[in-house]
Amino acid sequence: MDNRSGSVLVLTNSSDVTADAVLRVLAERRVPVVRLDPGTDLHTGASLTATYRTGGQRGTLRTSSRELDLTAVRSVWVRRPSSYQGPPDLESQDRRFAASQAFWGAGGILASLPGAHYMNHPWNNRAAEYKPAQLAAAQRCGFQAPETLITDDDREARKFTARHAGGTVYKPVWNSPYSVDGQARSVWVREVRSREITEAVRVCPHMFQAKVPKVFDTRVTAVGDRLFATRVDSPDLDWRYRQDRMRCSPIDIPAPVAEAATRYLATFRLAFGAFDFAVTADGRWYFLECNPNGQWAWQPAETTHRIALAIADELEGGHGQ
Repeated sequence: MDNRSGSVLVLTNSSDVTADAVLRVLAERRVPVVRLDPGTDLHTGASLTATYRTGGQRGTLRTSSRELDLTAVRSVWVRRPSSYQGPPDLESQDRRFAASQAFWGAGGILASLPGAHYMNHPWNNRAAEYKPAQLAAAQRCGFQAPETLITDDDREARKFTARHAGGTVYKPVWNSPYSVDGQARSVWVREVRSREITEAVRVCPHMFQAKVPKVFDTRVTAVGDRLFATRVDSPDLDWRYRQDRMRCSPIDIPAPVAEAATRYLATFRLAFGAFDFAVTADGRWYFLECNPNGQWAWQPAETTHRIALAIADELEGGHGQ
């Protein structure tokens, strides 16, 4: 079946303005699109059904405005759907049970649509989000990466920081939600010294990296085989901390970095990836991480538009592209 004539299914939350940039392009091209936030919509009128039997499977997604044959989906864009939390009117234990059933049931259906092209498949997204796996793959694919220690041993952490005269930084291995007095807080990348490291490290794994003597950062957004690079100049070690103070401009990608990025995407079977690099004065690009579902609409307008067009091409082409 040629799914290039079918619908594009976009899984994201209702306030995702980044997705809107691509949906506008698809609308201009008259590509049919169904937008769904399964974590919430399936509790507010939408329904999902799948039938499996010898010889094939069938499935239907019903929303307040349409009915979608799941075998006719050409592409699935897994953007930023809400987590499965269960109906809010249930008691805590029942709600947790319902959320778990939705994750494994609805999530499993949406991750197993026959013939659909995924960007990215949710299971590939999850595999590519582990920082240790990223660093291991980066080395195999030919990237340069700063020396890194992940440990829950404070003695090892102190030895690591003492060994790097150029400095050491700390970053979380996962962007876990954290709040103080009910207010959400972010844990930014920051420099750390041996004397600051205490036995509190033993609570969980911590990630320490040799500080790169960078002169600027670079974001490389990969869509299929197309790469879009933006130079980021910021007064902060972590440019995300005060984005109003950063300056962005286009930059060319060295061929070895582009080739390594292609190998990296193939390793995790990704159609999209947001790479972050620290670039030194002598032109070395150090791999920091690759977010398989990173934000990209904060970049200069021309770059953002080109990325939106590339994503629309990927989704419109479907599995047969």
